[in-house]
Amino acid sequence: MFHSFTGCDTTSAFFGKGKKSAWEAWNAYVEVTEAFNNFMNHPYMTVTVNCKQFQLLERFTVIIYNKTSNLDSVNEARRELFSQKNRPMEKIPPTQEALLQHTLRAVYQAGIWATSDQCEQKPPTPEGFGWTLESATKTWRPVWSNLPVASQACSELVKCGCKSATCGGRCSCKKAQWKCTELCSCQCE
Repeated sequence: MFHSFTGCDTTSAFFGKGKKSAWEAWNAYVEVTEAFNNFMNHPYMTVTVNCKQFQLLERFTVIIYNKTSNLDSVNEARRELFSQKNRPMEKIPPTQEALLQHTLRAVYQAGIWATSDQCEQKPPTPEGFGWTLESATKTWRPVWSNLPVASQACSELVKCGCKSATCGGRCSCKKAQWKCTELCSCQCE
């Protein structure tokens, strides 16, 4: 389960966080072993954001990104790392919803490994385990999140760092083909 959760051939890894970072986090938070063992002992178990195993994995994920954090929620850790520690988006944990989908894919893969000693494996459909069947191509695609895309849902939170009253060619808002917002220091309209 550790291998599938931290990234393998069929599950994604956390951006910029390899096995070494995850191993160090496991050593710092051995309580997550209970979740790893539970998923292996109960292949394909149902996972929700409220189940104890997911909450252990969520805390583990926070520690992967910030070993000194005392937060349990990835959403709270995202907010703290982005707003108070000025970490770029690529260096903060996934949202809770994205982590749930990732966990479902990891549970599915770990379930296949946990039952690999059976003569005839009968895994459940990947649907509902962080995968969806694309009807047009008949291929399985990962479900990254069920939340709206942030750039579409929160474009009003974008701000540029332009210093002058008029934005130039380096304006991040203009490059993204957005209008400057009230949060921008340039006050362009």
